[in-house]
Amino acid sequence: MGVDSLKNAWNVADLRKKIGYTLLMFLIFRIGAHIPTPFIDRDTLNQMFGSGAMMNFMNTISGGSFKSLTVFALSITPYITASIILQLLTIVIPSLERLSKEGDYGRKKITQYTRYSTVGLGFIQALGLTYGIRAAVTITNPSMKWPTYLLIALVLTAGTAFLMWLGEAITEKGIGNGISLIIFAGIVSRVPSAITSLWEMLRVGEINVLSLIGLIVIVVFITAGVIYVQEGQRRVTVQYAKRVVGRRVYGGQSSHIPLKVNQAGVIPVIFAVSLLAFPQTIASWMPTSGFARFVNTWFSMNGSITSIPYLLLYGALILFFTYFYTAITFNPVDVADNLKKYGGFIPGLRPGRPTAEYLTKVLNRITLAGGLFLALIAVLPTLVIGLTGLKNIYFGGTSLLIVVGVALDTMKQIESQLMSRHYQGFMK
Repeated sequence: MGVDSLKNAWNVADLRKKIGYTLLMFLIFRIGAHIPTPFIDRDTLNQMFGSGAMMNFMNTISGGSFKSLTVFALSITPYITASIILQLLTIVIPSLERLSKEGDYGRKKITQYTRYSTVGLGFIQALGLTYGIRAAVTITNPSMKWPTYLLIALVLTAGTAFLMWLGEAITEKGIGNGISLIIFAGIVSRVPSAITSLWEMLRVGEINVLSLIGLIVIVVFITAGVIYVQEGQRRVTVQYAKRVVGRRVYGGQSSHIPLKVNQAGVIPVIFAVSLLAFPQTIASWMPTSGFARFVNTWFSMNGSITSIPYLLLYGALILFFTYFYTAITFNPVDVADNLKKYGGFIPGLRPGRPTAEYLTKVLNRITLAGGLFLALIAVLPTLVIGLTGLKNIYFGGTSLLIVVGVALDTMKQIESQLMSRHYQGFMK
């Protein structure tokens, strides 16, 4: 990303307005992340919250709001969970499937259902979280116990609803995917704190220089790998038949269909980690229960052999959502029909069904490679925790995937707008 490219982006009035709007929304997000939830004793709260890896990750994506229990403590995870549920229901419920195919009207209705579901899920999570930390709730009048719990839950739900609006506003008036950018902003805001913690651990001898160097090498490797896979694609050659209309000849040229190795981007990782956070959140409500002990032993990132079930489930969910989201964003049958409609064909294949089957076969192969790569990078933090002893820091294979992936997607959006105005963009 050169200085000239940034200057070009800022020189375009419309683009400058969108970037400025996005930065303004980031500022509002960071201000909200420091507004405390009422009736909470911070000292008691700090003693209650542990330092598990998932807890640290939830704190990271919320920009530090989770452990401080600010108004944005639930972050945007209820919205992500609601989106997953609605997309799955769209497949199994015929009426929702028909609605999803009704163009702009259908999309608006499903978005509306997602918003309602977000508020409902957010309120349920907020109630559970409030009850789980009830020892940290300051109540002067015992008769006001449940009204106070309800008020705290409503404040947390309102925070999630506001973040949902913030994300949609960025998508509509700013640059990039707003929901992903909110998670991106939360993670990036924790980088200075993570660097400070690493330096302190190195200073007191909790980790050695070799471990730190190894960590830096892994970060560089993950960043390079994510960029390589995100940009990787399989180009399927397409030939267009010649057509004579009057005295003019149309077609005859060749083109290609770019099938991305990772068609789904970082969405599978965000979906998977949001689902896995659910049992961890429930366990935090009742820390002394058998369920909490089971979850914390077998389904948490604790850097030991008991992390294996968690890693397997995490990897499987990432692979599932990679295929699932790819199927939503790319339909081989529609592509084959469009090729047939405009006189295009893949050399050696008949138009129509054979073309669709070939595209499906190729897409399944490269999606498997992309999904396995995402899973490998996402589970890497647990291995690093076990090998380096960085138990107090959530080193983000997941966080790094999200940051790099969202940054690349946003750069591409800026790039496309620059290119449409005949400027040289970021990608060279």
